[in-house]
Amino acid sequence: MAAAGVASRRRAEDLIRAGRVSVNGAIASLGATADPDQDEISVDGCPVVAEPRAYWILHKPPGVVTTTRDPEGRTTVLDLLPSEARRRRLFPVGRLDVASEGLLLLTNDGEVAQAMLHPSLGCEKEYRVTARGQLSPTTRRLLAAGMQLDDGPMAPCGVGPVQYDPGTDASTFHLTLQEGRKRQIRRALAARGHPVLRLIRIRMGPLRLGRLRPRQARTLTAAERRALPRASSRRTGQGRD
Repeated sequence: MAAAGVASRRRAEDLIRAGRVSVNGAIASLGATADPDQDEISVDGCPVVAEPRAYWILHKPPGVVTTTRDPEGRTTVLDLLPSEARRRRLFPVGRLDVASEGLLLLTNDGEVAQAMLHPSLGCEKEYRVTARGQLSPTTRRLLAAGMQLDDGPMAPCGVGPVQYDPGTDASTFHLTLQEGRKRQIRRALAARGHPVLRLIRIRMGPLRLGRLRPRQARTLTAAERRALPRASSRRTGQGRD
């Protein structure tokens, strides 16, 4: 109902509790499931028509906030989408902090969003990182093994070859991880004396940033949509192909 624009999630729960929602003619209850593609969902006897699912990739630049609205009036990721996308109730999947950039998925498909963010489905996020200083073998081993952060241990990361530029005193490398804790990469590298200078997400699960330029957005291809993981894969014990 939230995706169809009928009510917020909290308001939808109130409608269900009040017995005003039915599925295939039967009064719905909290916790019950329904498939909007197969079941007829009604509120006060009026059918709920789900908004068509939409999937957009955006190359978020630095300085843009990953939210649907900002009380401080800053530019949000929704502001960068074309008007045809802004007419949908899209939301960003996961976050990129205001200083970070790169691939961001925006969709109205809650099942895909849940699956893209759930560690058990192995949805990797790959970043190109530029950090101050030359990474030591010890730091690389700690990242690969999963170092300790102030809020608990960090899961092991995939660490690519490191290119060090003595002229700028900076190291550039790819880092791949499955969890997505707040400012995780920045905190881990800062703890080892390597503040992040630039952080770009170049892959999220089956989706790649490719040649999309900053501030540009596009819809997913048919092949990309087929490759998206879904939360139902976790319930059935199956991962994505």
